[in-house]
Amino acid sequence: MIRVFLLTNLILLLWLPILNAQYPITPVSFEKVMLQDAFWAPRVETVRRVTVPATFRKSEETGRLKNFEATCGEATCCIHTRFPFDDSDVYKSIEGAALFLKTQRDPLLEAQIDQWIRKIKAAQEPDGYLYTWRTIRDRQQTLGDTISPVVPGAFLDWLNGPRWANEDKLSHELYNAGHLYEAATALYQATGNQALLDIALKNAELLYRDFGPGKKAVAPGHQEIELGLVKLYQTTGDHRWLQLAQKFLDVRGYGEEYSQNHQKIQDQRVAVGHAVRLGYMFAGAADVGAYTGSTAYLEAMKAVWSDIVSSQLYITGGVGATGSNEGFGGAYDLPNYSAYCETCSSIAFLWWSQRMFQLTGEGQYLDVVERTLYNALNAGLSLDGRRFFYPNALESRKNTERTEWFTCACCPPNLTRFFAGMPSLFYASRPGGLYITQFAASRTRMTILDKAGKTQQVAVEQRTDFPWESTVEVLVNPEQMATFDLYIRIPSWSQNQPLPSPLYQFGDGLELQEPIITVNGKRLAVKIEQGFVVIGRRWKPGDRVRVELDMRPRKVVADDRVKADVGRKALQRGPIVYCLEGFDQPDERVMNFFVPDSTTIRVVSDTLFGGIKSLQMNGFLVKDRDWSRASALLPLPLKAIPYFQWANRGRSNMLVWLPSDTAVVEPIAAPTLATRSSASASPGANGDLKSIADQFPVKSSNDHAPLVHWWPHFGTTEWFQYDFPAEEEVGTVELYWFDDESTNGGCRIPASWKVMYLENGTWKPVYVPEGYTIKKDEWNIVHFEPVKTAAIKIEMRWQEGVSGGLYECQVY
Repeated sequence: MIRVFLLTNLILLLWLPILNAQYPITPVSFEKVMLQDAFWAPRVETVRRVTVPATFRKSEETGRLKNFEATCGEATCCIHTRFPFDDSDVYKSIEGAALFLKTQRDPLLEAQIDQWIRKIKAAQEPDGYLYTWRTIRDRQQTLGDTISPVVPGAFLDWLNGPRWANEDKLSHELYNAGHLYEAATALYQATGNQALLDIALKNAELLYRDFGPGKKAVAPGHQEIELGLVKLYQTTGDHRWLQLAQKFLDVRGYGEEYSQNHQKIQDQRVAVGHAVRLGYMFAGAADVGAYTGSTAYLEAMKAVWSDIVSSQLYITGGVGATGSNEGFGGAYDLPNYSAYCETCSSIAFLWWSQRMFQLTGEGQYLDVVERTLYNALNAGLSLDGRRFFYPNALESRKNTERTEWFTCACCPPNLTRFFAGMPSLFYASRPGGLYITQFAASRTRMTILDKAGKTQQVAVEQRTDFPWESTVEVLVNPEQMATFDLYIRIPSWSQNQPLPSPLYQFGDGLELQEPIITVNGKRLAVKIEQGFVVIGRRWKPGDRVRVELDMRPRKVVADDRVKADVGRKALQRGPIVYCLEGFDQPDERVMNFFVPDSTTIRVVSDTLFGGIKSLQMNGFLVKDRDWSRASALLPLPLKAIPYFQWANRGRSNMLVWLPSDTAVVEPIAAPTLATRSSASASPGANGDLKSIADQFPVKSSNDHAPLVHWWPHFGTTEWFQYDFPAEEEVGTVELYWFDDESTNGGCRIPASWKVMYLENGTWKPVYVPEGYTIKKDEWNIVHFEPVKTAAIKIEMRWQEGVSGGLYECQVY
């Protein structure tokens, strides 16, 4: 075994606090926080017992581990997955497991990790290079085999050229390495197992030889290596890894917005491109800035974060509105039905926001951490820990459900490592101060410096039923009397502001009740500084602080420039955003509901999902837009549930932003021949086929309406078909094409299309005297000689090198 410089366990334990102190504020490490609540503690335990084993099992079943085996002849010498970054899912699965092992050892799990590490080691090339796709390809060429991936559609062109040649675009060689480093350091710190760390350090030595001072200047296409290198630096104390992380940040500025390579980091002021890449990049910049003492990135980080929170953040705390770039769509472009809000982007944005608090001490960053944590991020995992969301939309038309895995499976193992370390979000310290950063029934013991400069041991406990209840009691127990400041975050929602920006406001006119703070029963005057009440005193064992917050349900309105939310309101109670799900309503057609501003919202203790607080109100089903008719509005009792809990009972309609203006209520669509027909499509179609007949109003070919697309089938001929209930005479077809060229997506209007009809079991083309139109941003209508048939098929040939899709298809 090749061993690179490594500190002993004793030196490591002494060194880490010194390194971490370079952040002005240090969170209490997750293994030192004991969650005791009924909200987060069971959630984390479910991830440990259920989700971690599921990610291990799926990594084996889906060929991810086989890629490592194929490099050395243990498996068929071919690529077994679709993406070259699939190696990272193995590493993230190990990291999530390792973090849990730090709090609870598991010999069987550790044995499985050891087995995986042996395969990873066998896949590593002699000089340290570790990237299974390239090694498999080189082995195939040596054996004279042709490259024939087991999984059709594998993106082999992403590894074009020699090592690193495509790194600043799509190869993900450094992205994989970053996740390897994070897994290796987590496992070493949890168990002392050095085997994976040896592999990581051998790979890092190669990177330093190839990318170190005076060597290659390449910006990683997908940021992550920066975070991994900082973890290596923290673990070993070797400054080369911090130096290399900084180089990968500073070399940016010669490429595309998609990967934030369009400007030097210091010059960026607006959030653009891929949301996960951006979050990882700025989290890495925060680390490098903290550990080098540099403030070079700070103004850029503040500006880009403010841009997101002021104009590109969903009410759920999700980021990344558009699916075509898995990222940012621009200021106030926040569609609900097509909201992308990738689960990984929530994780990345939360990690970055947490680091911004550690750098600045400003509570606004934790307000956003809280919003993302309880809503967008939490929604990414089912309540039973077995199923996942990749995108997290704010509206569903009974066409969305969670799945056990994804072809691109970055989110499931990312959730395991997040939830394993999540308890670190609740407490923090700085010289002379102790922070309560998030609320949950929990306890911890931390070492702080008091204001006299003496080291003190302080036990802290929170007693609360937050987020369902609004009272938090904090017990402060220093081993001996000590003088320090206790910082208790007062959330922005309890200060009459949903976010630390004007993007959302409370729109119900309620008069805010000031937070009530008492120390040992004596009420304090509340003065909020940077989002915190600061209580400075000489603390003694048994001191109690009680916090009471205004947690009445609130109605939220969006900035008028968010066109998707005009005439609508969202519901929020405390940190939790609510939604209507069809299962809970007398009528499941939630898109057709109207909730007047005058409606009173009631908080109800509900047995659903083991016990929640639901919101109940009176609303209406809009049956007719002619308000003069008595039957236009049907009164209904409505129930809202926490957004993160939706889609745990199967497919249903769901809506976050409720119409409070009748002008934006969708009318109930009249039945058509298309809605009465059964739909089918060629293999590879993505989306709900029923949506093509849903009569959803489409405004452009790159609208945020329901659609079906065939990406990434490029230049192919595809088909869509209606089978009628009985033979019908038809003579007109209307289509609305999907084309996302305006946002640099991969779908275009077709090169050609035609209508076929079924006659005596044979498909025949209809006769179109005036020919076919192919236009975007408008309906494409074709009139043909009427035919009597039981089925219609639309054949579409996509343009070379791109794919395509459909919003609507009606038949008359």
